[in-house]
Amino acid sequence: MDGLLATMYDPRTLHSREVLERVVEAFGDDVLETVIGRTVKFPDASVSGVPITEFAPEHAAAQAYLRLARELVARGAVA
Repeated sequence: MDGLLATMYDPRTLHSREVLERVVEAFGDDVLETVIGRTVKFPDASVSGVPITEFAPEHAAAQAYLRLARELVARGAVA
């Protein structure tokens, strides 16, 4: 895995769904399974000066970031 691409995914928009589909087509197995959904919790956490995992640890977005971290470790992308 040479590089990482991260973006907020909004499944309500056709554009987001199409972009994700094209990324998977282009990069195949290099694309991580975990998708981080867009939520207002991110700006709220930023204003509070804490990460989403601390601001709202039970929120789906915080849980998604934890899954993403586990996935990166499992792939050997981070130690």
